[in-house]
Amino acid sequence: MTLPTVLRDLSLPVVAAPMFTVSYPELVLAQCKAGIVGSMPALNARQPELLDEWLSGIETELSRYRDARPDVRVGPLAINLIVHASNVRLEQDLQTCVRHKVPILITSLRAPAPEVIRAVHSYGGIVLHDVISLRHAHKALEAGVDGLILVAAGAGGHGGTLSPFALVGEVRRFFSGLLVLSGAIASGSSILAAQAMGADLAYIGTRFIASREAHAAPEYKQAIVDSAAVDIIYSNLFSGVHGNYLRASIARAGLDPDHLPQGEKSTMNFQSGGSKPKTWKDIWGAGQGVGLIDDIPTTEEIVERLKNDYAQACAQLTQNMYSTEVCGD
Repeated sequence: MTLPTVLRDLSLPVVAAPMFTVSYPELVLAQCKAGIVGSMPALNARQPELLDEWLSGIETELSRYRDARPDVRVGPLAINLIVHASNVRLEQDLQTCVRHKVPILITSLRAPAPEVIRAVHSYGGIVLHDVISLRHAHKALEAGVDGLILVAAGAGGHGGTLSPFALVGEVRRFFSGLLVLSGAIASGSSILAAQAMGADLAYIGTRFIASREAHAAPEYKQAIVDSAAVDIIYSNLFSGVHGNYLRASIARAGLDPDHLPQGEKSTMNFQSGGSKPKTWKDIWGAGQGVGLIDDIPTTEEIVERLKNDYAQACAQLTQNMYSTEVCGD
């Protein structure tokens, strides 16, 4: 498909996932300066007025950066809006994003209302909605979103359970538009694999938690480095919605990771930005790609590594296409 204009000049086909308590302006700016989509949840600004201040600061800094380095690709900004009914800030945060003409809005936890999409379209912005199932995908497309973020098995935070092969393949049967794939993507070869199975862009979160710019506790970052896929626990206890969390953080909170009680969807509450006091702050979200993360470099270094790995994977795939080991005679 032809990508929307705002996504056509990325240095790498990657959207950085907006992470609660982690993605703050410092990380977002580093992601955009590295040429990928930089994003953050609106609710990371603990007061609505702070979001306005942050957006002004990000716009000013990116404009200055573009002027100083006109030869460098600068990625666009995306803001995540929780459209769950308990988010009493939704309307105010939406109007702030409209006023700043944020190019990409990422909506979560419920298909956005038509007025949300009309507001973003009024200035030429696009709306992407994250989904974990075909039912959610159909609802989002009926609402009029511009693209889907498919949150497959292994994704950090509120992840789904479907294989990316199944989810992408089935969605592609009825939707030919923009698809972004999420789920344990932490390498350039994984980005290429996402494209090979039918996605347009990769959605990467956990790899950026273990970065110098991430607004995460040092213990959180180190836990990412020290963990493997087996250390990711899938539970709905902490927010009312199933998500993936680091075993170490659950144990630190005095809970048994292997014997967690079931949560209730009715406990979801985004009035204060989180669903429970300890969720996200003390119970750390992470995806199954943690086993591929060994250090805590800068965001610029992470993106450069991903670019190099992506290029190598492309070259290797081209070579293997003519190998009898891959395609036969």
